[in-house]
Amino acid sequence: MKKAVLLSLTAAVMLQAADATLDPITIDETKISDVDTEKIKSGDVAEALAEAVPGITLIRRSGIANDIILRGQKRDNINVLVDATKTCGACPNRMDPPTSHIMTTVINDITVLEGPYDVENFGTLSGEVAVTTKDPTKAFGGDINLNYGSWQHEQAGATVTGGTDKVQFLITGTFEQSHQYKDGDGNTLAQQLYNDSIGKTSAVYRYQSRYSDMKAYEKKAMMAKANVNITDDQQLKLSYILNRSDNVLYANTGMDAIYDNSDIYNAEYLLKNLSAYSKALSLQAYYSTVDHPMSTQYRDIGASTYKTNHLKTHMKGAKIKNTIPLGTADLTLGLDASERQWNGSYSATNVATGMTTYLYPSINHAKTKNSALFGEAVQTLGKAEVKVGARYDHTTVQSNVANTPTNTYNALGAYLFTSYATSATTRVFGGFGTSTRVPDGRELYFVKSTPVGALTIGNPNLKQTRNYEADLGVEQQNGIGTYKAKVFYSKLKNYIYYAQIGAGTFQNIDAHIYGAEFTGKYYPTDTFLLEAGAACQRGIKDTQPTGQTNTNLADIPPLRGNVATNYYYTGDNYVRAEMQASARWDNIDSENGEQVLPAYAVFNLKAVHTFIRTMELTVGVNNVANTTYAVSNTYKDLSLVSPTGDDVMLLNEPGRYFYANLNYKF
Repeated sequence: MKKAVLLSLTAAVMLQAADATLDPITIDETKISDVDTEKIKSGDVAEALAEAVPGITLIRRSGIANDIILRGQKRDNINVLVDATKTCGACPNRMDPPTSHIMTTVINDITVLEGPYDVENFGTLSGEVAVTTKDPTKAFGGDINLNYGSWQHEQAGATVTGGTDKVQFLITGTFEQSHQYKDGDGNTLAQQLYNDSIGKTSAVYRYQSRYSDMKAYEKKAMMAKANVNITDDQQLKLSYILNRSDNVLYANTGMDAIYDNSDIYNAEYLLKNLSAYSKALSLQAYYSTVDHPMSTQYRDIGASTYKTNHLKTHMKGAKIKNTIPLGTADLTLGLDASERQWNGSYSATNVATGMTTYLYPSINHAKTKNSALFGEAVQTLGKAEVKVGARYDHTTVQSNVANTPTNTYNALGAYLFTSYATSATTRVFGGFGTSTRVPDGRELYFVKSTPVGALTIGNPNLKQTRNYEADLGVEQQNGIGTYKAKVFYSKLKNYIYYAQIGAGTFQNIDAHIYGAEFTGKYYPTDTFLLEAGAACQRGIKDTQPTGQTNTNLADIPPLRGNVATNYYYTGDNYVRAEMQASARWDNIDSENGEQVLPAYAVFNLKAVHTFIRTMELTVGVNNVANTTYAVSNTYKDLSLVSPTGDDVMLLNEPGRYFYANLNYKF
């Protein structure tokens, strides 16, 4: 957050003091603003989230297209939305998580909701990441952005917007590419794999010599938007987002992404003040599709014949909701429906002849259909604000796998959340909620090896997971800063968990997670801003997978946090020094592939300077000390390079990284 923003917040708090009221916030959320201008080191949304939110940990998969853990949860347990649309990755191994189908350069802000406090959207089990992209404006304008960094990282983008009172347009495009990053020991992605596989059977997954120095990825993205103001109270919003990624290397995975293409279409019709029973009415329809082949083409194992798993998925959905004013309260009622189809198959290609042979399916036309009713009400009661919500879901999941029945799931979710201003500068907030999510096509039906069924990962008998969660927190805003602390407890019933029993498969277990988070900003003077954040979680299995005894839940990061000093030497021009650190990760599920990770501390520097009000230069260096460290563990729900008897390969983070970014606004 820049100095002007915090000063505005402070001024607002001081003005409210006369009435002894702190502006309440019903659902506690974390909002990351100005993403396109602040998170400019790369276009990776996962990296931006991990840097900004203490409760989010990065899952390092490659130089781009990484994944996240939110409060010890990942995959389908987190709902990721882009302008209220839902895009699912096609890869069962999370090479293309939902966050990878949008780039930071087209994003205005991101709202992170922790907990089951969303009833509008299907599948918000333990949290939600809601991305809002740039919006068109009437005034003509835009920007040009250029970025260059270590390892020949290059990024270029441009945005143009403008229009009339009736119609506004926006178009933005970005290109990004990078060679393989080097870790603190100077090893590229290919070299990390080579060093890890010495003397191991995993040596077959090394990169062929002709590919060992290839780029880590190339990525292109484009977004087009149009807003049509039909009347003062009616608006039509149309958008299209394109993502094209090529040759993305995943060193500690047995395959690489040959390409990853996605398209997101969205249409919204907004109507206001229709009648006494309709304060706001919205109708939305969206469609997203992802095409993702992953292959052993660049590895030694694929030198003569390489294997490809080509997967496709598409999601279509529609929603209608109406807000009704009821005195001082607002009641929102809605209908939500969606359908996801997911299909994948293996093939083998002979390098000498170029002939490709179909082998067998991996995900055999899995289809998830959901329909739901939801309602929310917001009521202000003096210094308190209360929000309640409920959602009823009916979901079916089916596949073309022989002798597999259609799975049907019904569920009711609900929450109560309240915020109360105890003084002019302090509020307390808390809530309780329960929500569910159904198993996906991979968890139910995924087949990995031939002959068909020889290595079946999916379990068609899985039950849906239910989360019962309680949250409690306090926030203080005063003339020199803002501070927030919160705790949570989550009880997970029929949690979907991967267990390495024999070939390995998914099972339902019971578990619980609890933790605490703190964030703070403090202005000791007009020119200095101090920031700090920390989060820790603990996850316990209440029941263990068949044949196992370890009680530690996987994917539960240790205590981690950051501290930073910002010095504003003139206006919004500033220099920043930051430390990001983590405790030793030793509460691990060793039976399912996790390993102890050492503690680490890394230091980053950044400077921002604006020239003639329209041009901003940012220079920085991350990991100043060139530390070798890893942030993500090796839980075997990801298929990593880990032959029987060998340790799973850890992927180190980038070493010292220099970058410069120039942004010109017009």
